Amino acid sequence: MSAPGPGHNKGPTMEKGRAWRRHCWTRARRDLLPRMPLEIVRIRMRRARELGLPYATYNTIRTTSGQDIVAFLFSSNALRMHRLIDSAPAERVEKLKKLTDCGKVFAAQPPFRAEALCARLNAQGIDVSAAIDAPGLAASWSDLRLALSQVIRAAGLPSEGVVIIGETALEREWCAAGKMAGFVKADAYFQQGAAI
Repeated sequence: MSAPGPGHNKGPTMEKGRAWRRHCWTRARRDLLPRMPLEIVRIRMRRARELGLPYATYNTIRTTSGQDIVAFLFSSNALRMHRLIDSAPAERVEKLKKLTDCGKVFAAQPPFRAEALCARLNAQGIDVSAAIDAPGLAASWSDLRLALSQVIRAAGLPSEGVVIIGETALEREWCAAGKMAGFVKADAYFQQGAAI
């Protein structure tokens, strides 16, 4: 039997005895995974509903970040506010109003500025924890990291507990630059029937 090459996950080979090796491999992987008590699963399911996230998404973010989600950073794009005359759609406003025990931070994409976005959202009855002008396309990685860390720190939040709700690939990059917990597409977060 030859040694596996680069990129191989060192799983079972395809040679004779494959079924037995697959059984051993599957059992070893299962034994490595922690067993979570049922009550913890129920608590996490309840928290996922409170945040309006599917349990699988919530659990993945919580497991990889190592802590609970304490806030969401919404881009103005995620709220479908693309022009200065735009207001957030009613169904998105309602979901944001129901979001409690969780910070709400906003990033204003041009032509919006943070102050104007806050005023518009406050007029719609949405509490704003903090807001920034979104870093532009020409922003360097360090500028991007600085802008995101300043708003998160100003809101008194740990970056690894903040999830970005956005629309674009640029907004997805904020997650890595700001060392945040994760990224969720706005349409998936605001979909009809998503629990809160």
